[in-house]
Amino acid sequence: MTARDSAARAAAATGADADAQRAHSEAGAGARRGVLLSGAAGRMGQRICAALADHPALRLAAALEAPDHPALGSALAPGVPLAADVDAALAANANHVEVAVCFAPPAAALNLLRRAADKPAGLPCVVGTTGFGDSQRSEITALATRLPLLLAANFSVAVNLLFALAREAAQRLGPGYDAEIVELHHSAKQDAPSGTALRLAAAVAEGRSAAPNLILSRSGQTGPRPPGAIGVQTLRGGDNPGEHTLLFLAPGERLELAHRATSRDSFARGALRAAEWLRARPPGLYDMEQVLGLSPAPQPS
Repeated sequence: MTARDSAARAAAATGADADAQRAHSEAGAGARRGVLLSGAAGRMGQRICAALADHPALRLAAALEAPDHPALGSALAPGVPLAADVDAALAANANHVEVAVCFAPPAAALNLLRRAADKPAGLPCVVGTTGFGDSQRSEITALATRLPLLLAANFSVAVNLLFALAREAAQRLGPGYDAEIVELHHSAKQDAPSGTALRLAAAVAEGRSAAPNLILSRSGQTGPRPPGAIGVQTLRGGDNPGEHTLLFLAPGERLELAHRATSRDSFARGALRAAEWLRARPPGLYDMEQVLGLSPAPQPS
C-alpha cells in the first residue's frame, strides 16, 4: 500500500467517524425537546443557554433577541443563530419547538405570547419577565385561556419555598407582627421593586387573608406605621443577582426569612424544570409553586 493510499484511507475513516458523530448528535437532539428562548442574549438567557447545552431532556431550538441587538446572527448552539423574527422561529414549527422560555422585556414577551397563542393548541410558554403593567397582566390572563402559560417572578426552587414559608409565617404570627421586605439587585435592573419582592408581599397578604397594603417609599413626616402595611424597600448596585429578606417585627423580637443568590444558574435550572413540567399541561395560567407541588395546579374543566 502506498503512502497516498494510506492517507486516503485515513481521511475516509476520519470522514466516516465525523459522519457517525454528526448522526449520533442529531439523533440525540431529536430525542430532546426543542426550546425557543426569547431574551437569549440577556443575563438570564445566557445562563439558560449554558444549562441547555447538556440538559438531558431539552435543547435550544430557536433563539430570539431585539431587532437591533448587536449579536444577531451569532450561533448560540449548532444550527441555532440568534434571530429577531418571532414568526419565522415558529413558522410551520420548522425548528421543532415544543415549549418557549421568555426573559424578554414586557412588550417583546407579550408579542411572543400572542404568536404562541395562535399555534394549534397553543405553544406552552414559561415567562420570567417582570414589570408588566395592569393592562398587560389582563391580556396575559386572557391569553392563558388559549395556551399553557407559566408566569413566575422567580424560578429558584428555594425562593418559591420562601413564598410558602412567608405565607405560613404570616398566618401563624398574626396581625401583631409588622412585615417589611428589603430587596437588593444589580445596578442594571430595569424595574423596582423586584417581581420577587412583590410576590413575597403578596404571599404575606395571602397568609393574613387581606389585600396587600404596600408602602414602597418613606420620606419626610410619615406618621406612625399603618396597621397591616407591608413595607418594600429597594436597593440597587453592583452585580448582585438578587437578595430578598422578609422581616416580621414585634415588640421584643423579630423573625427574618432570607434568600441570597450568588449566581443566576439556580434560576436557569428552575426555568427549565418549569418548561418540562408545563409542556404536557392544558391551557391555563400556572406558577412555579405548582411545579414544585407547593400549591395545586388548576384542573381542566
